[in-house]
Amino acid sequence: MMALAAATTAPPAESAQQALGYPSLFLLVLIGALVPVVPTGALVSSAAVVAFHQTAPFSLALVFVTASLAAFCGDATLYWLGRRGRRSRNGSRWLAAIRSRAPEERLARAQEKLADHGTAVLVLSRLVPAGRIPVMLACLMADWPLRRFARGNLPACLAWAVTYQLIGILGGSLFPEPWQGVVAAVALTLLISVVPGLWRRVRERPAG
Repeated sequence: MMALAAATTAPPAESAQQALGYPSLFLLVLIGALVPVVPTGALVSSAAVVAFHQTAPFSLALVFVTASLAAFCGDATLYWLGRRGRRSRNGSRWLAAIRSRAPEERLARAQEKLADHGTAVLVLSRLVPAGRIPVMLACLMADWPLRRFARGNLPACLAWAVTYQLIGILGGSLFPEPWQGVVAAVALTLLISVVPGLWRRVRERPAG
């Protein structure tokens, strides 16, 4: 009843934005989990900026629930497709896609960490740029059942959603206009995703 009353007091434009925004956020994050070409972290941060500037209560909570649920459903679906490909004689394009995005060195490190730390590695894999797919493939190679993967992946998706939502809240609190906070949040999320890769290249570059 409180949520309904809050929704009726929100401006019409804001209510319409919420009606379209949350399903769109869910769909885009879900697609980004299946086909990682959509910058899902930037999407969550941007949605958090917009929610921060809205008058309706629970907007930030709805962003968190929508993003974490979409990420969880996308990961579970991709893992299920990967397991189905492993059981198939000819494999599947989904399993081939997962393998193509997990270089041998990263896969080997993910397998070692998974053997040492178990499901805790899933949480870190969601927070480290380009870390999700190698760990997921390591779980597939270890023949984890979907239920075991889902138990470890749930806190990973929750931690991921909280992290990128906090980035959005930070951007929204620093700037008076929502678009300014969105630009800052997107820039920060892109910087977070690019810096680790650049650092690895610098470390792997031969001396001299």
